[in-house]
Amino acid sequence: MKISHAGVDEMHHMVGFTVGNEEFCVDILKVQEIIRMMEITKIPNAPAYAEGVINLRGRVIPVIDFRKRFNLPESSDENSDSRRIVVVDIIGATIGLIVDQVSHVIKLENDSVSPTPETVKNSSGNCFSGIGRLGEKLIILLDVEGMFGEGELAWVEEAA
Repeated sequence: MKISHAGVDEMHHMVGFTVGNEEFCVDILKVQEIIRMMEITKIPNAPAYAEGVINLRGRVIPVIDFRKRFNLPESSDENSDSRRIVVVDIIGATIGLIVDQVSHVIKLENDSVSPTPETVKNSSGNCFSGIGRLGEKLIILLDVEGMFGEGELAWVEEAA
């Protein structure tokens, strides 16, 4: 384990999830909770990746289909019991991300995280903060705040 100059542990604590055959993770501090799939109310004129909104204990939460947001292939297992909604905080907004399966909390040492390759960075904006190595597996570190460009979350404010 590496120690920074300030004496602070430089371990990345992430929540891991899969979409299709790919593994992603998001900073555990951004995750509010993980819930089972529930009824989603569609919102007219919302972007294609926006599934709609849910009522989470009296709060209206917009829900994004992670697969559609990143143009990943459709799944033949749309109604799988393992699908979850990962409720995250994105720049002060609470949003649900539909994922195929939540795996576990992942602890990555700072030296096992590589920067996002430039070709990936250029094609997908600023939504990836790096690539983690966990044994032989590569895991994409997601920067949820970089997932959306300016103005892309306007429908969220209208929905909520």
